Amino acid sequence: MKKEAKINNFQVIVLGIIFDPKERKILIGRRENDHYLPELTWCFPGGSLENDGEINKTLKEKIKEQTGLDVKNLGAVFSKTYEEKRDLLAVYFLCEAISGKAKKGGKLKELKWVKPQEIESHFKVSFHPRLKEYLINIG
Repeated sequence: MKKEAKINNFQVIVLGIIFDPKERKILIGRRENDHYLPELTWCFPGGSLENDGEINKTLKEKIKEQTGLDVKNLGAVFSKTYEEKRDLLAVYFLCEAISGKAKKGGKLKELKWVKPQEIESHFKVSFHPRLKEYLINIG
């Protein structure tokens, strides 16, 4: 029973690595006063997966709300917990914008297209080396 209780308290977020193959850049957003990670500034668009949520639908809805973009989900590419919050699981999906124009929305205060090699320098929370390697290789 204790294991079930622990799983029920686990928070899952779905995040989109929105890659522009023409420009070879990735879209990130800036947040302020994040509820789960106060140190968080720049991040990948996305949000919480609710208990009854469908992963692909939630991912697309959160990205649309935060960026104004409709995306195609190309699949999960990485997952991790944060050193700063071990009960938070982030699942990263490679996405490509298929329509819309990038504009900030939701809790994002700013959007920025950056080269994969520059992304880590924007992040103030732990950034996994394998995720960094993946991003550099797609760029």
